Amino acid sequence: MTPPVCTLASNPTPYPSFSAYVRTRGTVLMRTARSLTANPCDAEDLLQTALAKTYVAWDRIEDHRALDGYVRRTLVNTRTSQWRKRKVDEFSCDEIPETEEPPAADPAEAQALRDAMWRAVTRLPDRQRAMVVLRYYEDLSEVQTAELLGVSVGTVKSAVSRALRKLREDPELTPVR
Repeated sequence: MTPPVCTLASNPTPYPSFSAYVRTRGTVLMRTARSLTANPCDAEDLLQTALAKTYVAWDRIEDHRALDGYVRRTLVNTRTSQWRKRKVDEFSCDEIPETEEPPAADPAEAQALRDAMWRAVTRLPDRQRAMVVLRYYEDLSEVQTAELLGVSVGTVKSAVSRALRKLREDPELTPVR
């Protein structure tokens, strides 16, 4: 009896569109994975697992325009499964160990700063807001932003520069000392 022939060896890239998708959206998907985990290494593992599951289902996905949503849902479902299966490595002891670490930053303060930043961004003019969101929230380059908005790279640079100046001067974002 002869062993089955591995189709992957004869055709190393059966889904070139999958490879292109990962190359173009990998950074954004990694940000999503990072937001679901506390450890950057766990985020990489989570994204790799979700992409492997997506690859297996690639030919069954009907609407490739909705891939980000599919992969994000896979990330969340995979993370939920990992969380449910986690092994608790806690042991009771007679003494509580004291740590010498400084207290961590208050998550409420960090969230308040993020909320204030988003409010400041929403106060920018529409065109500047679009450019700031594409450049810094979606992590697009100046060239990609210019192409997407149908303007020159110089227009993107100057508009983003003006927007950042407005954000620096926003009284709600001024640090309290």
